[in-house]
Amino acid sequence: MATGGGQGQIGNVDLVKQLNSAVVYRLIDQQGPISRIQIAELSQLAPASVTKITRQLLERGLIKEVDQQASTGGRRAISIVPETRLFNTVAVRLGRHDATLTLYDMSGKSLAEEHYPLPERTQETVEAALLTAIDHFIQVNQRKIRELIAIAVVLPGLVDPDLGIVRYMPHINVNNWPLVEVMEARFRVTSFVGHDIRSLALAEHYFGATRDCEDSLLVRLHRGTGAGIIVNGNTFLGRNGNVGEIGHIQIDPLGERCHCGNFGCLETIAANAAIEQRVRHLLEQGHPSKLTQEDCSIHAICKAANKGDALASEVIDHVGRNLGRAIAITINLFNPQKVVIAGEITEAEKVLLPAIQSCINTQVLKDFRKNLPVVTSELDHRSAIGAFALVKRAMLNGVLLLRLLENHH
Repeated sequence: MATGGGQGQIGNVDLVKQLNSAVVYRLIDQQGPISRIQIAELSQLAPASVTKITRQLLERGLIKEVDQQASTGGRRAISIVPETRLFNTVAVRLGRHDATLTLYDMSGKSLAEEHYPLPERTQETVEAALLTAIDHFIQVNQRKIRELIAIAVVLPGLVDPDLGIVRYMPHINVNNWPLVEVMEARFRVTSFVGHDIRSLALAEHYFGATRDCEDSLLVRLHRGTGAGIIVNGNTFLGRNGNVGEIGHIQIDPLGERCHCGNFGCLETIAANAAIEQRVRHLLEQGHPSKLTQEDCSIHAICKAANKGDALASEVIDHVGRNLGRAIAITINLFNPQKVVIAGEITEAEKVLLPAIQSCINTQVLKDFRKNLPVVTSELDHRSAIGAFALVKRAMLNGVLLLRLLENHH
């Protein structure tokens, strides 16, 4: 062995410890109540290792033992379940004009939620306002917090989740904003940053519509159109941390100009403002509808479509077919087991989903579309759940788990 490789060896020992602890914790989290014997069998770790790791987790309070009556009438097997009430996360969804802060326990239960307006327009002022909001939220909910183990922020834009840096945001000029470093310095607690839609896809995998599958595609319509792709139970990110810009697939070469500079991107058709504008335009042309110029919000349009209003139904169907074309391309590339649609437009799912489905039926490879459900999000209304999913992932892959085991009070 080459000399001077000591540091590498130490790193490897830590990594093995992280991975082994994570395997044990993951089994307890996903299959608990579970016995040590079952853990050893399923993890293929030596029983002595399992005993050691479970002892560390017990001492740290991350798991607890429960008695389970043995069916054979013999000695009762002690089973283990995760301890979720003693640890908390502050999850933040940073939008364009405001932030939603939610306090979660480790089971994903929301204990408190607040909305803070953040109309600031520069990196410095947004950062200051965000830190103040988090500080205030922690103070106000002090009595509900047992042990704060993480703060996570999700936002629109381009994020480098490994380095904890925000590279681009659609509404403020950011310059390699080191958000994780800033939060950890201020609050002295492990912090994470991620992309809002990719994180929502991960949350959907942990707690929502795609719990039952390893490969899925989530598409969300709001101000733009974005996608989150889950492959083998992990967010598909690519080397630079950003994939899923489904909103910039060109749908109509003769279409509207997109803010990205191209023409006819999906986003120019399938985004709330584009949908509302199209309805206004059709009303101006004199198409009959229950909708009026004064009231053609996305909610009003969905409501009207549900009631069979011809204009509203036509607009939603048009969006669905264009969305379906982009989704069909993505399915042919990734072959997911399930497609999830999120955003306000899903209120009109009776019109929207069949339109998407019709494109999938004609444009997707036969083998890829067999038994492929297209469903609506189960979590869309919980705006900060994606941030919590980042913390959950760090527990399951051992990154945060190891930090908690090392920083024992």
